[in-house]
Amino acid sequence: MMRGVPVEVLQRVPLFADLAKPEAQKIARLFKERRFSRGETVVKEGSGGAAFFVIVSGEATVFIGGNERATLKHGDYFGEIALIDQGTRMATITASTELVCYGLTHWDFRPVVENNALVGWKLLQQTAKMLRATRQEAHELENALAVRIEVQMRLS
Repeated sequence: MMRGVPVEVLQRVPLFADLAKPEAQKIARLFKERRFSRGETVVKEGSGGAAFFVIVSGEATVFIGGNERATLKHGDYFGEIALIDQGTRMATITASTELVCYGLTHWDFRPVVENNALVGWKLLQQTAKMLRATRQEAHELENALAVRIEVQMRLS
């Protein structure tokens, strides 16, 4: 089993984008290679989240509420928030081909953050940026929906 995800791959993930190379290397070394057979469930919606994955090769399908929502490929990732909050999975991810990922568990990740305040601060800042972007997107969707409802009401 190989250990360590390439640093460049890790730094493409928004959560880790602001880490300096030495900081990213520390975290990158903690990843372990994981292989999944075609049809195998990688994570299940509603289950506890304990790991983050970056896809190295193959494809995976994202299902939410049983409905197919997206296809993930080389360079895509999922579960980064589980590293921090260990919350339940919001989707089921199933290998649609032979799938090779690098995975990082929260119990391997947490000590790095606890022992390095600068890494923790940078991750906190990135998390806040992600939250702000999500809120902005939700606001824009809410406005678009309100306009659509208003148009529908005028046409009725």
